Amino acid sequence: MMAGVVREAVTLALVTGALVSAAPWVTSSLDAATGQQPTDAGPTGRVAVLPFVNITGSAVDDWIGVGIAETVAADLERSATLTVVRANGRLGSADANAGAVLATGRQLDARWVVSGSYQRLGDRLRLTARLTDVATGEVLQSTRVDGRVDDLFTLQDQLAAEVRAGFESSDRVRGPARREPPQAPGPPPTEGRRPAAPPAPPEPTPAAPTTNETQTARSGTAGFAAPAALGRIDGPPPPEAPATINRDAAGRATVRAVRLTAPLSLDGRLDEGIYETVPPLSGFIQQSPDEGAPATEQTEVWVLFDDRNVYVSGRLHDSAPESQWVANEMQRDSFQVINNEQFAVVFDTFYDRRNGVVFMINPIEGIFDMEITDEGRPNSDWNPIWNYRTGRFDGGWTVEMEIPFKSLRFRPGVAQIWGLHIGRRIRWKNESTYLTPVPISAQPGLFRLSAASTLTGLEVPSGNRRFEIKPYAIGSSATDVNAVPAISNEGDGDFGVDVKYGVTQNIVADFTYNTDFAQVEVDEQQVNLTRFSLFFPEKREFFLESRGNFDFGSPAGNTTGGPGRGGRGGGGFFGGGDVPQIFFSRRIGLEAGQAVPILAGGRLTGKVGNFTIGALNMQTDDQPSVDAVSTNFSVFRVKRDILRRSRIGAMFTGRSVSTKGPGSNQVYGLDAAFSFYDNVNFNGYYAQSQTPELNGDDTSYQAAFNYTGDLYRFQVDHLLVGDNFNPEIGFLRRDDFRRTFASTEYRPRPAWELVRQFTFGASLDYILGGSGQIETRIAQAKFNTELENSDRINFDVQGNYELLTEPFNITGDISIPVGGYDFRDFFASYSMGQQRRVSGTVTFQGGGFFSGNIRSVGWRQGRIEITPQLSIEPGVSVNRIELPEGDFTATLLTTRGTYTFTPRMFFSGLLQYNSSNESLSTNLRLRWEFQPGSELFVVYNDQRDTTLRGTPMLKNRAFVVKATRLFRF
Repeated sequence: MMAGVVREAVTLALVTGALVSAAPWVTSSLDAATGQQPTDAGPTGRVAVLPFVNITGSAVDDWIGVGIAETVAADLERSATLTVVRANGRLGSADANAGAVLATGRQLDARWVVSGSYQRLGDRLRLTARLTDVATGEVLQSTRVDGRVDDLFTLQDQLAAEVRAGFESSDRVRGPARREPPQAPGPPPTEGRRPAAPPAPPEPTPAAPTTNETQTARSGTAGFAAPAALGRIDGPPPPEAPATINRDAAGRATVRAVRLTAPLSLDGRLDEGIYETVPPLSGFIQQSPDEGAPATEQTEVWVLFDDRNVYVSGRLHDSAPESQWVANEMQRDSFQVINNEQFAVVFDTFYDRRNGVVFMINPIEGIFDMEITDEGRPNSDWNPIWNYRTGRFDGGWTVEMEIPFKSLRFRPGVAQIWGLHIGRRIRWKNESTYLTPVPISAQPGLFRLSAASTLTGLEVPSGNRRFEIKPYAIGSSATDVNAVPAISNEGDGDFGVDVKYGVTQNIVADFTYNTDFAQVEVDEQQVNLTRFSLFFPEKREFFLESRGNFDFGSPAGNTTGGPGRGGRGGGGFFGGGDVPQIFFSRRIGLEAGQAVPILAGGRLTGKVGNFTIGALNMQTDDQPSVDAVSTNFSVFRVKRDILRRSRIGAMFTGRSVSTKGPGSNQVYGLDAAFSFYDNVNFNGYYAQSQTPELNGDDTSYQAAFNYTGDLYRFQVDHLLVGDNFNPEIGFLRRDDFRRTFASTEYRPRPAWELVRQFTFGASLDYILGGSGQIETRIAQAKFNTELENSDRINFDVQGNYELLTEPFNITGDISIPVGGYDFRDFFASYSMGQQRRVSGTVTFQGGGFFSGNIRSVGWRQGRIEITPQLSIEPGVSVNRIELPEGDFTATLLTTRGTYTFTPRMFFSGLLQYNSSNESLSTNLRLRWEFQPGSELFVVYNDQRDTTLRGTPMLKNRAFVVKATRLFRF
């Protein structure tokens, strides 16, 4: 029966198309009976109806677009005062951008244009229509219907009726109506108001091999091994020249890189002939706000290469004037770049559909680069060598990226198949788009590499091994009044070297001698009102590249969870912060906040087939001031990719001198993470430590389940840490406990003009001590609102129980006695979107605190834009604690100022006042990357005591100049 319906639809569409083709360019809306122009009180004018675009790309469905347009046009002709004009012919996705639509409308002398698209996903069909004002370029109405292919004619009629309804209300025609109508009859494609992209498709049938594919080793079993191991393309077959992209019915894409035959001038102009002869990649699809709908602005991309570099160029159309764009950050790796208008490219160079490297740029050449591990856990401290330029054209901006093959790692062989994820953020309208469909539940969408396209046709130079030498020289002057004996303006100098050697194209060895970390910015201080240690992230360059190789026990993807996720943000890291870290690199070369000399060390990182490896060995020297003795540190990590988005792994860490007694310390562990479909995740680990005199109860394990859908989210997590579990090269916030955590969220997207999404949530954190008694219980209810302008509002109420088995010294002279404490508090915050000139999160907390009360106010992640080059980032935290044992106020004030001369040169200053330790600290830093990979640092640090009134007394001070020079062979 279905075949008959399709044949009838094709026949009708062909007849309709023939009639439309025979029609003149302008068809007046006349009364069929009288032949007279009717009258009506509604809006008057000419409306152009364009053929709808097939964004799926399958030629078998091309006939649908003309039929939809004819249905819409015929329905509009029922309106008494509208003149309908039809644009004949079939538009490609490259012609459906805002500029082309408006140009067609002007050519037809129309006041409005109706344009749209359709997308077939299996037996489901999505029709989208937009009503655009030709004079202003404003999208006045966006309409979408979803249903089954069998119901095509019903869906066409419903879409046409919704479009006509927009004209019958003059307010809707003049206003920015973007909301969708009710869904078509039948089951919705996915949960929530905006349907998600289809679930991950089954393992594809192998396509006919191209030249590149035949040079890729094939092994494994379909459905079990990763696509790279199979040598298969996870998507449609490669496009045939001159085409550069091929899509399947699910929206997946395979694209083709093109070899340059002439040098490319990196100037951002896109005026070389290749941009005229090679078709661009286009047809970007929204992830948000309207999941699955065509992007409202056209994006055209080219992927090119030569013997040394891979190039990515883009022409990014924008209907808004440049003055309306959000482009206010030039500093490299500033998170504000992410909150700008930006264009991002992710290369999955091993084609494992889970790991990648990101290159991002905004219109004023602010750049951001990072590594992605297992579709999450970004490493923004990765700083590869690459070049870039941006430009302007009438109607948008352009970008050219030049990325040397020597800055990347990939599988052996000349012919390559990579994953390619391309995204664009149109910040002024809070829209995220990608070359392929990305489910709206995947946040951020840039991390969802399993949804990326496949890049074929790429050839890398043979023997592309990296060999880099990076020596440094340093000079310093230091003062420390607390040293014994005290020192004043004591000069010093030193040198060292880092070496990077490509063992193969995919395995890299790093060596360091006399490591120095003078360029590192001081840690940002935190207010700690808990009885546990705070976590400070690693900032030292040697440990940062490929650090995701050493992650252990983490879930696959970028999942959520843990108490306090509603926005409190304190008390640890990653939510509750109670999960141990088996390897924490700050345990090497740092002791009690002081540097311990690192004599030498090496690392080996990379990927071999489905195995990811990481090995590290470091030797430190004595440091009598903190009782540190010469110690060797060893770490070995291996992970194996299995299934589509899952992995298993093992880890070993060893410290030659234990801090808990005589002898050494070792930790062994196994972990696994499984991800199914788009949102189902399981993860867990088992680890055991070995330390002399700490025998028995020395294990830790975790098992967790996450469902991270857009409408519903669930999490269940169980964790145990034994009393003698002792990861001495790791981070352990608390020990001897058993924790169970559960949470649920309901996240609807209402059809309201100002609100994008609500979140209603509840969670329970339940922690038992080793003897079985309750130590901590946190029950939380929360309500969050995300507004269309990206502002966020958060409220939560929390019931707490804490058992103190020993006094809690919350300040130097106030101690909370042993006992059980039951108290409740509430928390509220308002976060201003980062695109604003003044942004940040304003917070308030009030209620009980152990045996007393707490009132706190704060402003965190604040930012004030003075110019795109100059910004100030203030932070305030004032906490008033009133207890029977005494009252106190904990205050933390921070101010960071940054002036960016160029994207490769900036000056920053960080001023911090902490009342808890009565200190005022200053960090000033000039960083100049005078050539890619070579840097000059000028750093000034001082710390002062504010105990006495008047001028704060100096405690220590240092002035450092350091230069590095990269030699790449």
